[in-house]
Amino acid sequence: MIKISNPIPFTKKAHDKLLSDRSRLRKERVEVMKRLKVAREMGDLSENGAYTYAKFELGSIGRQLRRINQLLDDAVVVEERVHVIVEFGASVTLSGPKGNKTYLIVSEHESDLENNKLAMTSPIGSAIMEKRAGDEVSVVTPRGEVKYKITAIS
Repeated sequence: MIKISNPIPFTKKAHDKLLSDRSRLRKERVEVMKRLKVAREMGDLSENGAYTYAKFELGSIGRQLRRINQLLDDAVVVEERVHVIVEFGASVTLSGPKGNKTYLIVSEHESDLENNKLAMTSPIGSAIMEKRAGDEVSVVTPRGEVKYKITAIS
């Protein structure tokens, strides 16, 4: 079966975190498998809480590892560079109704508004992609249209 996927852009920092998480989860999986073996040796599995919990943990770790491996299979690390337009990896300052706010443009897999990481596929991200400093954009939100001005790109 041929796997057809779209490359997923990641910053180096986010890619390194995925690698670190994968390594940590692999170590955790070994420890959980040891606990599962000990719990299995206790006998009656139908009322063995330690066995049930270890199986649950093992399943959770497996799901996380599959997700991380898929992201890493499709990952493309985008090197930092000077930006003149809004694109992946650019730091963008927007002036809007609530003042100025600076965001790092990232993929939806890195998006974290609490840490000012804006997904390029979000409504605001989509509206500002490939724009230049000084450009104005309008974004339709559930509360109506909101206008933003791009004041800086770096």
